[in-house]
Amino acid sequence: MHVAFVHRRGFCQFAALAAHLAQTGNEVTLVTETVDQRIPSTRVIRHRAEPGPQANAQMARHLGVPDHHVRIGHRVAETFEAMAKQGQVPDVIVGHTGWGSMMFVKDVLPNVPALGYCEFFYRAEGADIGFSPDDQPDSDTRKRLRLRNMAQLLSLEAMDGGISPTHWQRSLYPAEHRGRIAVCHEGVDTRVFRPDASASLKLPDGRVLKAGDPPIVTFVARDLEPYRGFPQALAAAAKVAREHPNALFVFVGGDGVSYGAPPPGGGSWRDHLLQSLDVPADRFLFPGVVPHAVLRQLFQISAAHIYLTYPFVLSWSVLEAMACGALVIGSDTAPMQEVVSSGRNGVLVPFFDTDALAGVVSEALRHPEKYTDMRAASRRTIEQRFRLGDCIARQMMLLDKATNSASTSNIALVSSK
Repeated sequence: MHVAFVHRRGFCQFAALAAHLAQTGNEVTLVTETVDQRIPSTRVIRHRAEPGPQANAQMARHLGVPDHHVRIGHRVAETFEAMAKQGQVPDVIVGHTGWGSMMFVKDVLPNVPALGYCEFFYRAEGADIGFSPDDQPDSDTRKRLRLRNMAQLLSLEAMDGGISPTHWQRSLYPAEHRGRIAVCHEGVDTRVFRPDASASLKLPDGRVLKAGDPPIVTFVARDLEPYRGFPQALAAAAKVAREHPNALFVFVGGDGVSYGAPPPGGGSWRDHLLQSLDVPADRFLFPGVVPHAVLRQLFQISAAHIYLTYPFVLSWSVLEAMACGALVIGSDTAPMQEVVSSGRNGVLVPFFDTDALAGVVSEALRHPEKYTDMRAASRRTIEQRFRLGDCIARQMMLLDKATNSASTSNIALVSSK
């Protein structure tokens, strides 16, 4: 079977499935702008990267993003047309629908089954927009969001089916499309991400950290920003630090802005927030972006792992933390409610309630023995619902269903439990 993946940034969510397909003798092609990683026995075809949204006086307001998506879609379509001329037509195409990449795939290869990766459908209510009390969308924002979904809607109309990583993310899509979207997460390698009582981590200053010595509070995000609750986590940590003078706080993440807006005056949210918080520099560590192996060690030695998120895409990191048996203290928001039952396999607190967050973290540091069963339940959740091998098996079922059936209209029946 020849499977072609489409994603602007590389294999990304398709990495584990692509590696499995290549290892089992299938042909794998990636159509992309940039390459995030190399996977043995796969072929990468890079198309020309289109410059970002270009608004000008001749273009109607808000059309910059849809225009950008259309241009990306044309580049991907041209790539598949060239492949077809060389006799390299794939048996199935799987691609991210968010940036227009899949918009014209069925126009150039109408007989090839195509599955869209449906990560996030923008809405003016019920998701990230308007979640913060000081972020109430006006009519201009609503118009912009509607046009931002244009590429996804056109792609979904043509797709043979779709895949969403969680039930909540699937629920954001229009009702008329949900029936064709299966729920199947990319999976967590529980053989790699697992509890390890002997784990340790050496800091650049020579200190060696172990579980409980000292107690370590962890926070991980792609970037330290409001969408992932960095302001609330930092404020709560400052309160915990005063009650637990030996605790160490590790905030992993970059200083950019992946989602949302930069702080007033520009710069990083970290620098902006630290100006108004009195925290001991030797106990608050900001290592930036770290290798995956270091993340695993942090999760394994963490006394409490804070994960907060707007109603938005669920991060892989929190599932990896749970797989390591970390005590996850998360936000009581829809993405987390799907994976954490508060009091059973983690603790959920209101997103903006820093006192509640600080209270739970302090209690976890004060009485770690009370949370032993919760940590074990956290690990079981990942083993039962997100184990990599099981997720790949479901993904393979979706590919088989797409390639062996004349109609994939009921593809969503193959979904995660």
